Amino acid sequence: MLRARLARRVFWVVLLIIAVIFGVIYIYSVPLIQREVYAIERNSARLALNNVFQLANKMHSNLESFREQALQAHKQRLQAVVELTEIQLKSRLDLAREKGLDTDAVLDEALLSLRDFTYGNDGYIWVADQHGRLLSHPDPRFQGARVLEVGGDERGGRIREIIDAAMRDGEGFYRYPWQRLGDSSPIDKLSYVRSLPELGVVVGSGLYLNDLDAEVEQRKRLAIQEVREALNEIRVAKTGYLFIFDRSGHLLAHPNPIIDQTMAMDLIDPSTGQSIIEELIEVADTGRELHYKWDRPNDPGNYIYDKISLVRSLDGFGWYICSSVYEDELRASSVVLSQRILTIALVSILAAIVLALFFINRILQPVRQLALTAEQVQRGDLTAQSGIDRDDELGMLAHTFDTMVHRLKDNIEMLDSRVQHRTEELARMEQRQRLLLDALPAQIAHLDRELVYLFVNREYADQFHRNKAAIVGCRLRDVVGARMQQSIQPWIDRCLQGEEVRFEYRFEESGRERITKRILLPERDAGGQVVGIYSLSLDVTAEKEAERQLLEAQRMSAVGQLAGGLAHDFNNLLSVVQGNLLLASERYPSVDGLARYLTPAIRASRRGAEITGRLLAFSRRQTLSPRRVDVKALLAETLELVRGTLPGDIEVIQRLEADADLFVDPGQMENALVNLALNARDAMPEGGQLQFAVSECSGADGDHYDEPVPPGQYVEIRVSDTGPGFGAEARAQAFDPFFSTKTDGRHSGLGLSMVYGFIKQSKGFIAIGGEAGKGAVISLLLPVMAANAAGERRDYSGEEGGYEQFDGKLVLLVEDDADVRAVVREQLNSLGLAVIEAEDADEAEALLDALQGLGGLVSDIRMPGRLNGFGLASRMQERFSEGFILLISGYTDEIPATGQAHCWRILRKPFDKAALVQALAEAQQGGKGR
Repeated sequence: MLRARLARRVFWVVLLIIAVIFGVIYIYSVPLIQREVYAIERNSARLALNNVFQLANKMHSNLESFREQALQAHKQRLQAVVELTEIQLKSRLDLAREKGLDTDAVLDEALLSLRDFTYGNDGYIWVADQHGRLLSHPDPRFQGARVLEVGGDERGGRIREIIDAAMRDGEGFYRYPWQRLGDSSPIDKLSYVRSLPELGVVVGSGLYLNDLDAEVEQRKRLAIQEVREALNEIRVAKTGYLFIFDRSGHLLAHPNPIIDQTMAMDLIDPSTGQSIIEELIEVADTGRELHYKWDRPNDPGNYIYDKISLVRSLDGFGWYICSSVYEDELRASSVVLSQRILTIALVSILAAIVLALFFINRILQPVRQLALTAEQVQRGDLTAQSGIDRDDELGMLAHTFDTMVHRLKDNIEMLDSRVQHRTEELARMEQRQRLLLDALPAQIAHLDRELVYLFVNREYADQFHRNKAAIVGCRLRDVVGARMQQSIQPWIDRCLQGEEVRFEYRFEESGRERITKRILLPERDAGGQVVGIYSLSLDVTAEKEAERQLLEAQRMSAVGQLAGGLAHDFNNLLSVVQGNLLLASERYPSVDGLARYLTPAIRASRRGAEITGRLLAFSRRQTLSPRRVDVKALLAETLELVRGTLPGDIEVIQRLEADADLFVDPGQMENALVNLALNARDAMPEGGQLQFAVSECSGADGDHYDEPVPPGQYVEIRVSDTGPGFGAEARAQAFDPFFSTKTDGRHSGLGLSMVYGFIKQSKGFIAIGGEAGKGAVISLLLPVMAANAAGERRDYSGEEGGYEQFDGKLVLLVEDDADVRAVVREQLNSLGLAVIEAEDADEAEALLDALQGLGGLVSDIRMPGRLNGFGLASRMQERFSEGFILLISGYTDEIPATGQAHCWRILRKPFDKAALVQALAEAQQGGKGR
């Protein structure tokens, strides 16, 4: 098989190369693969443990949040019960005074009726006078008695203090020990007590705190059950698993039902003789793994198998979450993979040797045949052929060699064939040129000096509704008409004098003005004399219309910029006005009649802030700020807004059949609905009906929208009118910018395109319905927001003691407007913050470098100086990483879409104290997370 010397040399070289490659691959890959596969399997156990830990930690956070929310709900219910009692007592006394009855008797009768009123779990109303005597209590033992007598010295004294505090403060929540009705053992109770000085009594109602603890405990049991179900679905390697136990060794959740919910403290590690639970607790949260011996399910009682466990502790629940897996299972995948690699390599070597022998002979045999043929040609035999017919490079080489010999023999015939081929190619090229001229979207014609057509393309002939053959040979006047020739004759004369002419020509066609750009080129003979004209005409009607629309868009952009600038200036003015009004309201609450003047002024300033917000939205200087939106409330506000702009002959109808929330930007949603309402108004100049319909539907009902609707729950908003509707052409171009069915020149054609862009950005769908002449229907389909979806921020403004987190902190305030700076300084001082001011970025930058112990930065974004607000925020973060950062601005377009600025809280001007407290709390929380 390897008789040729060249074949043997090639075979041994190939075999050596294969052996070297195999050795290198094995040395550098197999050990690495074994280590990496083992590490991957090992990390999967750690990843599964971390995922379960995060789930349990989130449940603990949700449990704490549930307790706080439940407490707040109970407090609100206590306030409502006391307020209802107050209303009932006052209404009875007012009625008694009107009828001239004895008010004391009526009051006694009302208090007596309160004894029978209970609610919830042992909830009731009690009433005491200013001397601590219980005027109304459901327990007969306490009715009419003094609080010092019914509760003993300690409890009675505490109730006496609560009554005195309520009479002093007016109202409040108080905690004290008290027994349930029909019981004598006191437990913790939280009561809301309000003083009614005009009646000379205090009214209270309370909640036993162990009822709240029972609700929290029930929620905790549900959390444990949820974690247990999650653990049953998790497997590490082949038989590894996760389980949870507490500090006492009680197995809270274990996939093995035999030992689930049992005590495991007596389980002993056979290697150390210690409790396996204690060893797991010792390595918890250290990052170290516990290696120990254990038995297998198929070999119980034989503790000889290596096992690895990793433990994390959840302090909130007092839990330990542990992953457990056999070490040989972690190595099994790497061993199997290595064995398969070796098997594949050996098979590959054998296959390579066989293929090498086959290809060496296949390659060298044609080479020998080609060498013999070359010797024949060398001796002068031009009829010699190699006879090799292959589809590889050797076949191509042999074919090329045979072709060269053949071409040497009949060179003359080949030259004649090429000449004939070139002639045919020139003819085809001329035909292609004619086809190209016919395909061009331009009118091309060739005329002689006498203005007789020599050539026209298809576009030119179609313009005059003739075919090309009918035009060629005709005079210009006979085709375009005398009027058109007379109009363009001056330019034709200039072209016949040797000048290249460009001009625009306007004419009417089918009732519409057409604009063409024409170029006339002179044709010269060999002597330089003009012997004809080339005419090129381009329809530029669409370009001119686009140019007009661009000017309109530039005008709207200028208006938008002006609106944005005005809104920014008004935001500064409103910040000063609103801030000072709120400060006056806080500092002088007892001045008679002052609130009557301040309240409407504050409300007007907030309305002004809303108006500037809409100006910013109009100028497209704000990004979408989606949040939970009640679709019914939003539609009601929108209808109230547009009713003033609709004429009296348009009837507005609303049909609301949905009770769901959306996750959209409410301002932009309102803007979209207003746009649709105004479009409907313009479509009904003689009046009609405008209907807003809201309903819920599923994705299966949305096959008529602009694109396929995925399954899910949606809210459909249908805006319909009784105008002329959309024709086929209008329906196809309705969402195109600048397209409008109105020809009065006052409409930009951007309304529907803006609505379309907002709906698509909000992950919704849109459709146009109705028939031409029977009204239009615009349908908007938006996804329903899930009940547990995120998007609501925590409210810090109403928390008790919320200002204590700011006490004693030094804050740098940077604002170039002196009046705005004064208002913000007052608000910050009222929160217990020490304030140092800077009027521009350069002064603030110098202070940041000089100050020590700075606790926070409150800065405007746009101001004079080298840096803006974001630059100052970066400097602040570099110098005082634990300090909070709050940026304020009247422009929301100053907020970058990406980058580090997302870590900083940005507050829009104007704002009140509550908004400032909320923003500061969120900024402080964000600073801790960095």
